[in-house]
Amino acid sequence: MLYSDFEIDALREIGNIGAGNAATALSMLLSKKIIIKVPQIRIIPFDEVSMSVGGPEKPVFGIFMRINGNIDGNILIIISKQDAYNLVERLLNVKIDTSKALSNMAESALIELGNIVGSSYITALSELTKLSIKISVPSLAFDMAGAIISFPLSLYGYLGDTAFLIDTEFIEGLDGITLHYLLVPDDESLKILLDAIGVNSIERNSPSRDGGI
Repeated sequence: MLYSDFEIDALREIGNIGAGNAATALSMLLSKKIIIKVPQIRIIPFDEVSMSVGGPEKPVFGIFMRINGNIDGNILIIISKQDAYNLVERLLNVKIDTSKALSNMAESALIELGNIVGSSYITALSELTKLSIKISVPSLAFDMAGAIISFPLSLYGYLGDTAFLIDTEFIEGLDGITLHYLLVPDDESLKILLDAIGVNSIERNSPSRDGGI
């Protein structure tokens, strides 16, 4: 699918505000200043997601949430194994042995981080579109990226074809750590989302470009 400049700019704005909200919330959680780079936002076919986060065989942690309300869909926050362990060290102020599985406390810390980040983006999306959107309690898994990305499919049997991938890199407070935030609205919800952004049929027929932002 091609998107108009209007659509892409609106989606970029939602990503920027969501990332800013997440940085503010994490600053409060960690009691330190958190600064992020301007997020890199891409609109890609769902079947290309695993290659965009390092390849289908890359070991990653995935934090999954379901959204529903005026729109339905799935959220996945994907974190490389090394970045996840680094995050836990910062969150809990402890040294983590990367050769061992995470403790229950460490997993809980990652889940809470996912809840904060996921809610920050959904709040931005809801406020800018005026849509009512609820987000589920997060769940955490560790596996190869291909398996993690396929997890929602095993639960719901179908996923939308389009994914919004927001790559957020921290440059202060959580230096060098990257979160891949993935929003996959159901197909009908994608139409509702674009309508809510304020795009009418005339704008959709205006000159378009592909999903790079």
